[in-house]
Amino acid sequence: MDRTSTLDRIRPWAVLIALPVTLAMAALGSGAFGGAEVQASSSGALAADATPLAPASPAFSIWSVIYLGLAVYAVWQVLPAQRHDRRQRAIGWLAVASLVLNAAWILCAQAGLLPVTVVVIVVLLAVLAAIFELLCRIRPASRLEAVVVDGTFGLYLGWVSVATVANIAAWLADAGVRPEPFEPLAIVVLAVVALVGALIAARGGGRIAPALAMLWGLSWIGIGRALDEPASFPVAVAAAAVCVAIGAATVIARLRRVPAPIR
Repeated sequence: MDRTSTLDRIRPWAVLIALPVTLAMAALGSGAFGGAEVQASSSGALAADATPLAPASPAFSIWSVIYLGLAVYAVWQVLPAQRHDRRQRAIGWLAVASLVLNAAWILCAQAGLLPVTVVVIVVLLAVLAAIFELLCRIRPASRLEAVVVDGTFGLYLGWVSVATVANIAAWLADAGVRPEPFEPLAIVVLAVVALVGALIAARGGGRIAPALAMLWGLSWIGIGRALDEPASFPVAVAAAAVCVAIGAATVIARLRRVPAPIR
């Protein structure tokens, strides 16, 4: 048996095995095993009120949806009909990497290794961007696949795009980088997030999932600055404006997309 065939046999099971490890780490990060929640770890640097770019606490509930999608994907891709599918072969090992990096980030956060969490989440973002690019190049074979695969990894990418910014802000603040006033820099960073959202919309032809996840995270940044510390009306308005910009870019990209039947 050639090496490719061997990898094809191993890949789906690697995804399926990596999933419960990631879910266990997620439970650890939520405090389910009696430890501190991620937001309370690292001396509170990752808390919802730690930086002007930290989403309010309810924002993190999106992980429940992402993990559910990943669980469905892990089971779906191990089915015999999917094992040799071109798309699954393309993204399978990257999916494993995303699950491992996800678990590694939680462990680093719990250990208070903020600089390492930044490295891990940036690599995770790069992996998810690579998955997104591959999914854009190869159309799904069915609407079910579009929801299970594209929808799940779209949400994953959109949320991690916002979470990366929040993570970097937390690390800088913990290291003592606290500009005064903070509003101008935070607004500039949000403008960069708007550009990233527009690029994702353009490349994905207006895919809804990544836009929804980004809008969710940005909305809770705005709500956090409007209702919690550090309070900032300018940052709250900027977050709302970025939501409008990403939403508009997604709609425009979707309208301009040349329709093609799903194969």
